[in-house]
Amino acid sequence: MTEDTSGAARGGRRWAARAALAAAALAVLLPLAKGGLGGFLLLAVALVGVVVTAAAAWWTLARRGPLRWVAALLAVATPAAVVTLFALFLLWAVPVSLLLWAAAVWAGRYALRGDGPRFRPAREHRTAPPRRPFLVMNPRSGGGKVARFGLVEKAERLGARVVLLDPDEHQDVTALARSAVAAEHGLPFLVVCAGTRNHFAMDLGLDRDDPARCLDALTNGVELRVDLGFAGGHPFVNNASFGAYAAVVQSPAYRDDKIGTILELLPELLTRRRGPRLTVRTEVATLDAPQAVLVSNNAYRTNDPAGIGRRERLDSGLLGVLGIKVDSAAEAAALVLDPAADGLAVLTTREVVVDADRPEIEAGVDGEALTLPTPVHCRVDPGALRVRVPRRRPGVPDPRPPLNWRRLRELATTAGRKHSGRRHVRAEGPARRP
Repeated sequence: MTEDTSGAARGGRRWAARAALAAAALAVLLPLAKGGLGGFLLLAVALVGVVVTAAAAWWTLARRGPLRWVAALLAVATPAAVVTLFALFLLWAVPVSLLLWAAAVWAGRYALRGDGPRFRPAREHRTAPPRRPFLVMNPRSGGGKVARFGLVEKAERLGARVVLLDPDEHQDVTALARSAVAAEHGLPFLVVCAGTRNHFAMDLGLDRDDPARCLDALTNGVELRVDLGFAGGHPFVNNASFGAYAAVVQSPAYRDDKIGTILELLPELLTRRRGPRLTVRTEVATLDAPQAVLVSNNAYRTNDPAGIGRRERLDSGLLGVLGIKVDSAAEAAALVLDPAADGLAVLTTREVVVDADRPEIEAGVDGEALTLPTPVHCRVDPGALRVRVPRRRPGVPDPRPPLNWRRLRELATTAGRKHSGRRHVRAEGPARRP
């Protein structure tokens, strides 16, 4: 790229950043100008509504009896009332404001495109098709997707041996998998996204709407080398959870009645009348007494609503850690108003130690309910897992970066000064940093 072309690109990004900031400012100011003094009052009402909704949601989860149902009604009615007020008093200003927000997002993403992709798919390796493919399928997984998409028949046509689990007979799935394919043997692993959520498949870019397309990897596939997490010796491709959620998944009723089980168990867990007191130690911080901790194989995206629940990479060689500590409705409201509040810890690290005030703690390892001896040492093994995926897969993550308004301000005012790339680490409670 020539100097002139590079300068023009920087100038274009700078003007796009200015346009994004201007559109965002107009999106906020237009309703205020349209409503006059009433617009400012509506803004105050909206902020109060956010606080009330967050507090009501906390009471819904942490209380029982009549108070829970009153709080649940308040959590639904408050945002509905705020939206109705805006629609009645601002009329055309609301849709115009939404269009300005859309323009701000588009211009902001354009301005940030030179900062490099946030999503970075693992490097693909060309390999020959497997000689003796072996698949284990659960006919009940995902509400019967195995039969609905004809996965057994397609796999067998492609030369695979398929073991179909018998729902009425106990079978050691771990032994079956270990005898055929596992990271410890250095053999490739193939994912058929016939489950319910398929988070790992989503981050691999697989087509979750058509699991049969995953089998194309048997004849026209490539390999990815991705990281593998371990919690106390148990491998995981997604995450290991401790605290409230880990306790909930232990309940036999959880599979058939998730919402009912959560509402039944959360009050004691959130108010600390049940469950261990956790201490989480990492290379960068110590989290004291969080109610819930999620240790993930690579970090989940948390700074952009459009990408929440997705991982930017599967080969960073780092664990992600999310810790939450909320002990009151006021703290729940503060967490909503300020994502950097003390009640939320978001960080990355190579190792995590989860300790507790008891010799064993409940854990959910890739959704499997386990009880592990403390302390639980979590680590990541970089590039340990070979995954075979179709060469053509429509769900490869979008490489566009998330919106970073601080970075946009820098671009708009400092002629595109190079971004330092440093990440902000938040940790609740006493923290020790290197």
